[in-house]
Amino acid sequence: MDFNVVLPFLSTVLSFAFAALVFDQWLRRHQPYQLIWTLGLVWYGIGAGTELLGGAFGWNETLYRAWYLFGAFGVAAYLGLGTVFLLNRTRFGYVLAASVFAGGLFSILSAVARSREGDPASTGTVIAVVALATLAAIILALVTRVRRWLVAPTAAVVLGVASLVVAILTLSVPIAAPGFHIDATGVPTGEAFPPDLRILTPPFNIAGAFALVFGAVYSAYIFMPKVRVIRVMSEVPILGALGRAAAVAVNFIASLPSAWGAFRAGTLNSRVPATVLIAIGGFIPGWTSGLNRFGVTWAFFLGELLGVIFIFLGFLVSIEVFSDVRLPFTRIVLRRRDGAPGGSL
Repeated sequence: MDFNVVLPFLSTVLSFAFAALVFDQWLRRHQPYQLIWTLGLVWYGIGAGTELLGGAFGWNETLYRAWYLFGAFGVAAYLGLGTVFLLNRTRFGYVLAASVFAGGLFSILSAVARSREGDPASTGTVIAVVALATLAAIILALVTRVRRWLVAPTAAVVLGVASLVVAILTLSVPIAAPGFHIDATGVPTGEAFPPDLRILTPPFNIAGAFALVFGAVYSAYIFMPKVRVIRVMSEVPILGALGRAAAVAVNFIASLPSAWGAFRAGTLNSRVPATVLIAIGGFIPGWTSGLNRFGVTWAFFLGELLGVIFIFLGFLVSIEVFSDVRLPFTRIVLRRRDGAPGGSL
Protein backbone atom coordinates (compact mmCIF):
# COMPACT_ATOMS: atom_id res chain seq x y z
CA MET A 1 0.00 0.00 0.00
CA ASP A 2 1.49 3.32 -1.11
CA PHE A 3 0.23 6.01 1.26
CA ASN A 4 1.45 8.67 -1.18
CA VAL A 5 -1.34 7.41 -3.46
CA VAL A 6 -3.97 6.28 -0.95
CA LEU A 7 -4.08 9.47 1.12
CA PRO A 8 -4.35 11.86 -1.89
CA PHE A 9 -6.98 9.54 -3.38
CA LEU A 10 -9.12 9.79 -0.25
CA SER A 11 -8.61 13.57 -0.08
CA THR A 12 -9.59 13.94 -3.74
CA VAL A 13 -12.78 11.87 -3.49
CA LEU A 14 -13.91 13.50 -0.25
CA SER A 15 -13.15 17.03 -1.49
CA PHE A 16 -15.16 16.67 -4.68
CA ALA A 17 -18.05 14.91 -2.90
CA PHE A 18 -18.05 17.67 -0.29
CA ALA A 19 -17.97 20.33 -3.01
CA ALA A 20 -21.00 18.73 -4.68
CA LEU A 21 -22.97 18.83 -1.41
CA VAL A 22 -22.11 22.46 -0.72
CA PHE A 23 -22.89 23.46 -4.32
CA ASP A 24 -26.24 21.70 -3.97
CA GLN A 25 -26.87 23.81 -0.87
CA TRP A 26 -26.03 26.94 -2.88
CA LEU A 27 -28.51 25.96 -5.61
CA ARG A 28 -31.26 25.95 -2.98
CA ARG A 29 -30.25 28.87 -0.77
CA HIS A 30 -28.02 31.06 -2.99
CA GLN A 31 -25.77 32.15 -0.13
CA PRO A 32 -22.49 33.61 -1.50
CA TYR A 33 -20.34 31.84 1.10
CA GLN A 34 -21.62 28.47 -0.13
CA LEU A 35 -20.48 29.21 -3.67
CA ILE A 36 -17.06 30.43 -2.52
CA TRP A 37 -16.61 27.38 -0.31
CA THR A 38 -17.53 25.21 -3.30
CA LEU A 39 -14.68 26.80 -5.26
CA GLY A 40 -12.28 26.28 -2.37
CA LEU A 41 -13.25 22.62 -2.10
CA VAL A 42 -12.89 22.14 -5.86
CA TRP A 43 -9.39 23.65 -5.63
CA TYR A 44 -8.76 21.25 -2.71
CA GLY A 45 -9.82 18.31 -4.87
CA ILE A 46 -7.73 19.43 -7.85
CA GLY A 47 -4.65 19.93 -5.68
CA ALA A 48 -5.05 16.49 -4.08
CA GLY A 49 -5.85 15.03 -7.51
CA THR A 50 -2.51 16.18 -8.91
CA GLU A 51 -0.81 14.47 -5.97
CA LEU A 52 -2.77 11.30 -6.69
CA LEU A 53 -1.80 11.31 -10.36
CA GLY A 54 1.79 12.19 -9.60
CA GLY A 55 2.13 9.44 -7.00
CA ALA A 56 0.42 6.82 -9.16
CA PHE A 57 1.82 7.60 -12.62
CA GLY A 58 4.74 9.94 -12.07
CA TRP A 59 5.07 13.71 -11.98
CA ASN A 60 5.47 16.06 -14.90
CA GLU A 61 5.68 19.82 -15.32
CA THR A 62 1.95 20.30 -16.04
CA LEU A 63 0.88 18.41 -12.90
CA TYR A 64 3.47 20.25 -10.85
CA ARG A 65 2.32 23.70 -11.98
CA ALA A 66 -1.33 22.79 -11.34
CA TRP A 67 -0.46 21.43 -7.90
CA TYR A 68 1.26 24.65 -6.92
CA LEU A 69 -1.39 26.95 -8.36
CA PHE A 70 -4.40 25.27 -6.74
CA GLY A 71 -2.73 23.92 -3.61
CA ALA A 72 -0.31 26.67 -2.65
CA PHE A 73 -2.43 29.64 -3.74
CA GLY A 74 -6.06 28.59 -4.05
CA VAL A 75 -7.35 26.30 -1.30
CA ALA A 76 -6.79 28.23 1.93
CA ALA A 77 -7.49 31.60 0.33
CA TYR A 78 -10.90 30.65 -1.06
CA LEU A 79 -12.04 28.66 1.97
CA GLY A 80 -11.09 31.66 4.07
CA LEU A 81 -12.95 34.00 1.71
CA GLY A 82 -16.08 31.88 2.16
CA THR A 83 -15.82 32.47 5.91
CA VAL A 84 -15.45 36.21 5.28
CA PHE A 85 -18.73 36.17 3.32
CA LEU A 86 -20.39 34.19 6.13
CA LEU A 87 -19.26 36.79 8.69
CA ASN A 88 -19.80 39.79 6.43
CA ARG A 89 -21.52 42.66 8.37
CA THR A 90 -19.51 41.87 11.53
CA ARG A 91 -16.23 43.32 12.76
CA PHE A 92 -14.42 40.29 11.39
CA GLY A 93 -13.00 42.47 8.63
CA TYR A 94 -10.44 43.77 11.12
CA VAL A 95 -9.21 40.21 11.74
CA LEU A 96 -9.00 39.68 7.99
CA ALA A 97 -7.00 42.89 7.54
CA ALA A 98 -4.58 41.84 10.27
CA SER A 99 -4.25 38.40 8.65
CA VAL A 100 -3.42 39.86 5.24
CA PHE A 101 -0.83 42.15 6.82
CA ALA A 102 0.67 39.20 8.71
CA GLY A 103 0.85 37.26 5.44
CA GLY A 104 2.93 40.06 3.95
CA LEU A 105 5.31 39.94 6.92
CA PHE A 106 5.62 36.17 6.57
CA SER A 107 6.84 36.76 3.01
CA ILE A 108 9.91 38.36 4.59
CA LEU A 109 10.53 35.20 6.62
CA SER A 110 10.06 33.13 3.48
CA ALA A 111 12.61 35.28 1.66
CA VAL A 112 15.07 34.83 4.54
CA ALA A 113 14.59 31.06 4.34
CA ARG A 114 15.23 31.10 0.59
CA SER A 115 18.35 33.20 1.13
CA ARG A 116 19.74 30.72 3.67
CA GLU A 117 19.21 27.96 1.11
CA GLY A 118 21.37 29.90 -1.34
CA ASP A 119 18.47 30.87 -3.60
CA PRO A 120 17.50 34.40 -2.51
CA ALA A 121 14.46 36.31 -3.75
CA SER A 122 14.95 39.78 -5.15
CA THR A 123 14.65 42.65 -2.70
CA GLY A 124 12.25 44.45 -5.03
CA THR A 125 9.83 41.52 -5.02
CA VAL A 126 9.88 41.27 -1.23
CA ILE A 127 9.20 45.00 -0.86
CA ALA A 128 6.39 44.83 -3.43
CA VAL A 129 4.68 41.89 -1.70
CA VAL A 130 4.85 43.52 1.73
CA ALA A 131 3.67 46.88 0.35
CA LEU A 132 0.72 45.38 -1.55
CA ALA A 133 -0.31 43.21 1.41
CA THR A 134 -0.15 46.28 3.67
CA LEU A 135 -2.23 48.31 1.20
CA ALA A 136 -4.83 45.54 0.96
CA ALA A 137 -4.97 45.31 4.77
CA ILE A 138 -5.51 49.08 5.09
CA ILE A 139 -8.30 49.00 2.51
CA LEU A 140 -10.05 46.11 4.25
CA ALA A 141 -9.78 47.80 7.65
CA LEU A 142 -11.16 51.09 6.29
CA VAL A 143 -14.05 49.33 4.54
CA THR A 144 -14.84 47.47 7.78
CA ARG A 145 -15.04 50.77 9.61
CA VAL A 146 -17.20 52.72 7.13
CA ARG A 147 -19.13 50.10 5.10
CA ARG A 148 -18.98 46.79 6.94
CA TRP A 149 -21.25 45.01 4.46
CA LEU A 150 -18.75 45.67 1.65
CA VAL A 151 -15.86 43.84 3.31
CA ALA A 152 -16.51 40.45 1.68
CA PRO A 153 -17.02 41.85 -1.87
CA THR A 154 -13.88 43.95 -1.44
CA ALA A 155 -11.90 40.93 -0.28
CA ALA A 156 -13.26 38.97 -3.25
CA VAL A 157 -12.06 41.63 -5.70
CA VAL A 158 -8.61 41.76 -4.07
CA LEU A 159 -8.29 37.97 -4.10
CA GLY A 160 -9.59 37.72 -7.67
CA VAL A 161 -7.00 40.16 -9.01
CA ALA A 162 -4.22 38.54 -6.98
CA SER A 163 -5.30 35.07 -8.18
CA LEU A 164 -5.12 36.17 -11.81
CA VAL A 165 -1.61 37.53 -11.31
CA VAL A 166 -0.25 34.42 -9.59
CA ALA A 167 -1.98 32.14 -12.11
CA ILE A 168 -0.16 33.88 -14.97
CA LEU A 169 3.14 33.71 -13.11
CA THR A 170 2.76 30.09 -11.99
CA LEU A 171 1.90 28.89 -15.49
CA SER A 172 4.63 30.89 -17.23
CA VAL A 173 7.75 31.10 -15.05
CA PRO A 174 10.59 28.85 -16.26
CA ILE A 175 11.25 25.64 -14.32
CA ALA A 176 14.51 23.76 -14.61
CA ALA A 177 14.47 20.14 -15.74
CA PRO A 178 12.82 17.79 -14.92
CA GLY A 179 10.06 20.37 -14.34
CA PHE A 180 9.16 19.44 -10.76
CA HIS A 181 10.68 18.71 -7.35
CA ILE A 182 9.85 15.70 -5.19
CA ASP A 183 11.60 15.08 -1.89
CA ALA A 184 12.92 11.75 -0.63
CA THR A 185 9.53 10.77 0.81
CA GLY A 186 7.78 11.32 -2.53
CA VAL A 187 6.05 14.53 -1.44
CA PRO A 188 6.12 17.49 -3.87
CA THR A 189 7.68 20.73 -2.67
CA GLY A 190 7.89 24.17 -4.26
CA GLU A 191 11.66 24.16 -4.66
CA ALA A 192 11.57 23.92 -8.45
CA PHE A 193 9.89 27.33 -8.68
CA PRO A 194 11.96 30.52 -8.50
CA PRO A 195 12.07 32.20 -5.08
CA ASP A 196 10.31 35.33 -6.34
CA LEU A 197 7.20 33.21 -6.91
CA ARG A 198 7.49 31.17 -3.73
CA ILE A 199 7.46 34.23 -1.47
CA LEU A 200 4.05 35.18 -2.89
CA THR A 201 2.30 32.27 -1.16
CA PRO A 202 2.23 33.51 2.50
CA PRO A 203 -0.37 36.30 1.96
CA PHE A 204 -2.69 33.73 0.36
CA ASN A 205 -2.12 30.92 2.85
CA ILE A 206 -1.72 32.92 6.06
CA ALA A 207 -4.70 35.19 5.40
CA GLY A 208 -6.87 32.31 4.19
CA ALA A 209 -6.00 29.94 7.03
CA PHE A 210 -6.38 32.66 9.66
CA ALA A 211 -9.74 33.68 8.24
CA LEU A 212 -10.98 30.10 8.21
CA VAL A 213 -9.69 29.16 11.66
CA PHE A 214 -10.40 32.40 13.52
CA GLY A 215 -13.69 32.83 11.69
CA ALA A 216 -14.77 29.43 12.93
CA VAL A 217 -13.65 30.23 16.48
CA TYR A 218 -15.45 33.58 16.31
CA SER A 219 -18.64 31.87 15.11
CA ALA A 220 -18.39 29.37 17.95
CA TYR A 221 -18.00 32.24 20.42
CA ILE A 222 -21.11 33.97 19.06
CA PHE A 223 -23.34 30.92 19.61
CA MET A 224 -21.88 29.50 22.83
CA PRO A 225 -22.96 30.46 26.38
CA LYS A 226 -20.56 33.24 27.34
CA VAL A 227 -18.59 34.20 30.40
CA ARG A 228 -17.38 37.74 29.75
CA VAL A 229 -14.18 38.25 31.71
CA ILE A 230 -13.12 41.26 29.62
CA ARG A 231 -15.26 43.92 27.95
CA VAL A 232 -13.75 46.39 25.49
CA MET A 233 -15.98 49.29 24.48
CA SER A 234 -13.35 51.56 22.90
CA GLU A 235 -14.01 52.77 19.35
CA VAL A 236 -10.44 53.97 18.79
CA PRO A 237 -9.35 52.68 15.35
CA ILE A 238 -6.97 49.71 15.39
CA LEU A 239 -6.49 49.77 19.18
CA GLY A 240 -10.18 49.16 19.79
CA ALA A 241 -10.24 46.35 17.24
CA LEU A 242 -7.15 44.70 18.75
CA GLY A 243 -8.66 45.03 22.22
CA ARG A 244 -11.92 43.40 21.15
CA ALA A 245 -10.01 40.57 19.44
CA ALA A 246 -8.07 39.94 22.64
CA ALA A 247 -11.30 40.06 24.66
CA VAL A 248 -12.92 37.47 22.39
CA ALA A 249 -9.92 35.15 22.82
CA VAL A 250 -9.94 35.46 26.62
CA ASN A 251 -13.72 35.21 26.92
CA PHE A 252 -13.79 32.21 24.56
CA ILE A 253 -11.42 30.27 26.81
CA ALA A 254 -13.33 31.34 29.93
CA SER A 255 -16.60 30.18 28.34
CA LEU A 256 -15.42 26.67 27.48
CA PRO A 257 -16.58 25.07 30.78
CA SER A 258 -20.08 26.51 30.29
CA ALA A 259 -20.12 25.33 26.69
CA TRP A 260 -19.08 21.83 27.78
CA GLY A 261 -21.88 21.78 30.33
CA ALA A 262 -24.41 22.85 27.70
CA PHE A 263 -23.06 20.18 25.34
CA ARG A 264 -23.51 17.46 27.94
CA ALA A 265 -27.02 18.72 28.66
CA GLY A 266 -27.86 18.70 24.95
CA THR A 267 -28.62 22.42 24.85
CA LEU A 268 -25.52 23.67 23.04
CA ASN A 269 -26.18 25.31 19.67
CA SER A 270 -25.04 22.90 16.94
CA ARG A 271 -22.98 25.65 15.32
CA VAL A 272 -20.53 25.59 18.22
CA PRO A 273 -19.18 22.02 17.78
CA ALA A 274 -19.53 22.46 14.01
CA THR A 275 -17.35 25.54 13.88
CA VAL A 276 -14.83 24.07 16.34
CA LEU A 277 -14.42 21.09 14.00
CA ILE A 278 -13.99 23.46 11.05
CA ALA A 279 -11.33 25.40 12.98
CA ILE A 280 -9.43 22.16 13.64
CA GLY A 281 -9.78 21.22 9.99
CA GLY A 282 -8.34 24.55 8.92
CA PHE A 283 -5.47 24.40 11.40
CA ILE A 284 -4.13 20.90 10.65
CA PRO A 285 -3.28 21.28 6.92
CA GLY A 286 -2.00 24.80 7.56
CA TRP A 287 0.40 23.37 10.13
CA THR A 288 1.56 20.40 8.01
CA SER A 289 1.90 22.61 4.93
CA GLY A 290 4.06 25.00 6.96
CA LEU A 291 6.26 22.08 8.03
CA ASN A 292 6.55 21.12 4.37
CA ARG A 293 8.23 24.46 3.66
CA PHE A 294 10.90 23.64 6.23
CA GLY A 295 11.63 20.18 4.85
CA VAL A 296 9.36 18.19 7.21
CA THR A 297 7.14 16.45 4.66
CA TRP A 298 6.09 13.14 6.22
CA ALA A 299 2.79 14.58 7.55
CA PHE A 300 1.82 16.56 4.44
CA PHE A 301 -0.63 14.12 2.80
CA LEU A 302 -2.03 12.99 6.16
CA GLY A 303 -2.64 16.59 7.26
CA GLU A 304 -4.36 17.31 3.98
CA LEU A 305 -6.76 14.39 4.47
CA LEU A 306 -7.44 15.15 8.15
CA GLY A 307 -8.15 18.78 7.25
CA VAL A 308 -10.92 18.01 4.79
CA ILE A 309 -12.33 15.30 7.10
CA PHE A 310 -12.67 17.69 10.05
CA ILE A 311 -14.16 20.46 7.91
CA PHE A 312 -16.62 17.97 6.43
CA LEU A 313 -17.60 16.75 9.90
CA GLY A 314 -18.13 20.35 10.95
CA PHE A 315 -20.60 20.89 8.14
CA LEU A 316 -22.40 17.63 8.87
CA VAL A 317 -22.77 18.49 12.56
CA SER A 318 -24.40 21.83 11.84
CA ILE A 319 -28.17 21.45 11.59
CA GLU A 320 -28.37 24.90 10.02
CA VAL A 321 -26.17 23.81 7.10
CA PHE A 322 -27.41 20.27 6.52
CA SER A 323 -30.97 20.20 7.83
CA ASP A 324 -31.64 17.23 5.59
CA VAL A 325 -29.66 14.62 3.70
CA ARG A 326 -30.70 14.12 0.10
CA LEU A 327 -29.29 13.01 -3.21
CA PRO A 328 -27.43 16.05 -4.58
CA PHE A 329 -29.24 17.98 -7.32
CA THR A 330 -32.49 16.06 -6.76
CA ARG A 331 -35.56 16.42 -4.53
CA ILE A 332 -35.08 12.96 -3.01
CA VAL A 333 -34.68 13.41 0.77
CA LEU A 334 -32.90 10.45 2.36
CA ARG A 335 -33.13 11.68 5.96
CA ARG A 336 -34.50 14.80 7.65
CA ARG A 337 -33.18 15.96 11.00
CA ASP A 338 -35.40 16.72 13.95
CA GLY A 339 -36.50 20.30 13.90
CA ALA A 340 -35.92 20.73 10.19
CA PRO A 341 -38.73 22.33 8.21
CA GLY A 342 -41.11 19.92 6.60
CA GLY A 343 -42.25 19.71 3.01
CA SER A 344 -40.48 18.94 -0.23
CA LEU A 345 -37.22 20.74 -0.96
